[in-house]
Amino acid sequence: MGMPPQTTTNEARKPLRRAVAVELEVTRELNRLLYSVETTYLNIVREVVEYAVANNVTGANKLHGLFYRRYRLEYPSLNSQLIIQAIRQASQIAKSFVERRKRGLADKPYPEVKNVSIKFVETTWSYEQFIKSIAPVRIAISPISTGKRGRGSRRFEVWLRLHKRFWLYWWRVLTGEARLASTLIIKRRANRWYAVFVFEIKPKEELPRAIVAFDINENTVAVGKIDLPSTVDKVAKWNKQYLTPQLYMIRTDFGRLARRYERVRNAIIERLKPGFALPSGKYVNATNTREYRKLVRKLREEDRKVGRVRQIANELTKTPAIIVTEDLGEKPQDEMINGVSKGELRHRIKQTPFKSIEEAVEDKALERGSRVFHVSSYRNSRVCPIHFVRLERTDDWHILQCPLGHLVDRDYASVMNMTWKTTPESWTKAFW
Repeated sequence: MGMPPQTTTNEARKPLRRAVAVELEVTRELNRLLYSVETTYLNIVREVVEYAVANNVTGANKLHGLFYRRYRLEYPSLNSQLIIQAIRQASQIAKSFVERRKRGLADKPYPEVKNVSIKFVETTWSYEQFIKSIAPVRIAISPISTGKRGRGSRRFEVWLRLHKRFWLYWWRVLTGEARLASTLIIKRRANRWYAVFVFEIKPKEELPRAIVAFDINENTVAVGKIDLPSTVDKVAKWNKQYLTPQLYMIRTDFGRLARRYERVRNAIIERLKPGFALPSGKYVNATNTREYRKLVRKLREEDRKVGRVRQIANELTKTPAIIVTEDLGEKPQDEMINGVSKGELRHRIKQTPFKSIEEAVEDKALERGSRVFHVSSYRNSRVCPIHFVRLERTDDWHILQCPLGHLVDRDYASVMNMTWKTTPESWTKAFW
């Protein structure tokens, strides 16, 4: 018998966070200052991370006691709060690296910190003034100190190039649906400075208007949708079409994308091979070279995947609904490739972002007032959702035969059986 449906409740999840990056209009003086502060901040993080990993000291309080006084004396003009934040950031990086090394995911002796985000706490930027404004258009930051013990500071005012996304979340702040986090993050990208504002959004509570079940496959997401208002309406008593779920596919092409990028990467390797030939006639592994990484970075494979994942989450959560999906477990790809001997198929399965889609849907569902239910994956695609009998195979892998005389699409059977499992009647069916 399958497991009962498990729900992801608002109370069990952390507050929803949305980050919005806004470009800063910095003066030449402030630009030079921020470059200097970033260099100092990066040096602190690198040194603390290297020490923390080498000596297995990753606690933020211990590292603060070891390094704070030293860096206050070494960098007296740097705001003391930035030193504290740099040490805390180094602690987080060290903890993450040690954990990955325990799981066998890191080969290097210590992590390479190539860039950092400068964090300004509430007292080092104009937080109070910013949140009291109806339409804030500038901020004031204090990256350097002018007084003793780093207490005095000089403030620099910066104008913001605000855009639509910021105003959408700022309206939520004004209406009480969200709050602005007190920590401001300053980042440099392509020689431009950005302020990253983090908004904490309250999960919505809406009455469900539909039941949506979805099943993730290699190149598609199968969706079954039942509209609740029309289902419970009196018209459903005489017009049975309103009881029939809407079944459709969302095309993702993750498998085709994996095959395409694999061919492109192989072509890049073949092009680079002649430059890394050894006297013995063998070749250096080109995938470990800077030239290979530089070319692969331009392919934007990860960006394309993230974009498609967000589109799926947006489509499935357009209206407040009861969303039903399978309980995938911690590592769904590893379970799926068991017994699969074909290397290309194993690679495509590993490249399909099952957990990313599930997490994106859960996150967006909380923001829009939907609830997510996880049900057992036991025999979802092997049982007829109409007659509840075991389906038989045909020549087509996706089409199965019901013993009572009709054909059933495997993916649509899966989403319908997931919907059945959320009802009390499901526990009277023998195959569950």
